[in-house]
Amino acid sequence: MRPTLPAASTGRRRPARPAELTKAQLQARVHALEQQVAAMERSTSWRLTAPVRWASRVVQRLRGGPPLPAGIAGGNYAEWIARSAALQAGPLAALAAETQGWSERPLISVLMPTYNPQPAWLREAIASVRAQTYDRWELCIADDASTDPQVAALLEAAAAEDSRIRWVRRPVNGHISEASNSALALAGGDWVALMDHDDLLAPDALLRVAHELRAHPEARMVYSDEDKIDAAGRRYNPYFKPDWNPELFRSQNMFSHLGVYQRALVLEVGGFRKGFEGAQDYDLALRCIERIDPLRQVRHIPHVLYHWRAHAESTAQSAGAKPYAEIAGERALDEHFERIGLAARTESTPHGYRTRLASPARWPKVSLVIPTRDALGLVRQCIESIVALSTYPDYEILLVDNGSTDPEALRYFAELREQPGFQVLRDDGPFDYAALNNAAVARARGELVALINNDIEVITPDWLEEMVALALQPDVGAVGAKLLYPDGTVQHAGVVLGIGGIAGHAHKHLPRAEGGYFNRAQLIQSFEAVTAACLVVRKAVYQQVGGLDADHLKISYNDIDFCLRLREAGYRNVWTPHAELYHHESATRPRDLDPAQRERAAREENHMKTRWAAVLDRDPAYNPNLSLASEDFALAWPPRPVPEVRP
Repeated sequence: MRPTLPAASTGRRRPARPAELTKAQLQARVHALEQQVAAMERSTSWRLTAPVRWASRVVQRLRGGPPLPAGIAGGNYAEWIARSAALQAGPLAALAAETQGWSERPLISVLMPTYNPQPAWLREAIASVRAQTYDRWELCIADDASTDPQVAALLEAAAAEDSRIRWVRRPVNGHISEASNSALALAGGDWVALMDHDDLLAPDALLRVAHELRAHPEARMVYSDEDKIDAAGRRYNPYFKPDWNPELFRSQNMFSHLGVYQRALVLEVGGFRKGFEGAQDYDLALRCIERIDPLRQVRHIPHVLYHWRAHAESTAQSAGAKPYAEIAGERALDEHFERIGLAARTESTPHGYRTRLASPARWPKVSLVIPTRDALGLVRQCIESIVALSTYPDYEILLVDNGSTDPEALRYFAELREQPGFQVLRDDGPFDYAALNNAAVARARGELVALINNDIEVITPDWLEEMVALALQPDVGAVGAKLLYPDGTVQHAGVVLGIGGIAGHAHKHLPRAEGGYFNRAQLIQSFEAVTAACLVVRKAVYQQVGGLDADHLKISYNDIDFCLRLREAGYRNVWTPHAELYHHESATRPRDLDPAQRERAAREENHMKTRWAAVLDRDPAYNPNLSLASEDFALAWPPRPVPEVRP
């Protein structure tokens, strides 16, 4: 059953439009953009990407000047590399020395299929393997019947110079999957690392891999961060990845590069599959994770160990360079879903892949909990946008009236109380966000509950279907939405721990349509936490972990704490960009100005820092090379020390 509004409120509303900015707001926006561009200029993680171009040009337009050339806000990644290398020099030397004392050192076989490469780039690729500070490797090259006679001569000479280089020439061209299997057949190591014939390994790549394997003997797959390198040898656009993130992996192949596999696992799944060319490594990774426990047995090394060559034919330059790869990726994902019994299909988007979960046979009832005190304009807008725009077939609205005194608001609440699909609950106590929600959830009739702020406004009609489908997955806890400011920029795209000391919102102020950091603002993914301004969770799971902490966190951080307790209980929290709502942020929330409120805020902050000290500065959905001083995925400056081997 769906709620029905009072007769005076049943007119269908159009989707909300961005509010008109005053001159003061415009000036504030210019200042915010200037700060954002300055942060981007210090980070080539944003280099030449749409957000940089957008921010640079908007600031110039608002200043009254001409647009800046594309990429002018690129930043100095070269300086970051130099500073980071200086930090790592001592620890790396210690790692290398320690390795020499091991009684058993794993042999890592580097697999390199090749076909008519540029000879100079192939030489550089081979040289980068030979330059490894870890010497227990072999390079297994399969030439896929190159027509250029220089290739065989080059490979013959390389093998003659270094006995660790092995190669085979295939009699007929079979494309990259068959060539990769030919390279695999040469491998004698317990571990195989995948490498393209025009890319480069960082000198410490295999050293770090070897140490990761020794520190975590349960590992069966290992991946690292990566960047790109142009024809002139200039490194740029580093991708500092999160730790294992199932939803993000289904949205993009974050495993490559550098991807390292236990050879026995690769053989167990049958190696590379013909017919998946362009996404053969994605297909391999998908089939491998089906045979292991990814949370324990997939390891991430947060260092750039792989330099991906960018040129006109490379997917490093443009994903559109190989459209067949996109199609192969869709097939690989769809077959993966079929094998694991997940009713879902894959859809390509300009930013990556989108997983569309199948609708359940019956959509379960959802209880939408909306606390408010007066704020008639906001709460009416919230409720009317839900009822007018939402297409979800079965939900109720629990309006929690926390001591309202405005006669018009009370009249409206009384009207709602008489309508089907509404419960209006009265609580005259002091504002206690956690307790208000907990009491309402106890009265909820839905199988799922949605915590909704009274300043939320629906944009996408199927927002609730999207969030419920994710929340119904047995290993998912809380599901968060993409929340926008009224000006159309991002307010919430997931929560990152550690920013500002406790937590911040990912991609804040990014324009709604932009991809953000490696398109993560447009891809379904896991986060440690999502905001309760719009959060969906199964009622049983909510109650399993005790709901929001009304003892220690009455107002602030209770949603972060709730999500972290869900993680402790074995659930993961998921954020989706495909449920979009406006958030007129905290328009009625107390501003913590009086001494009692300041004392309460400090007490809640201290509780969070004490309770979650072990995780606040080590968010697995983020990366230790990224900044904790901003919410735009800027590089940490100066670079932060990264533990050589992490738990």
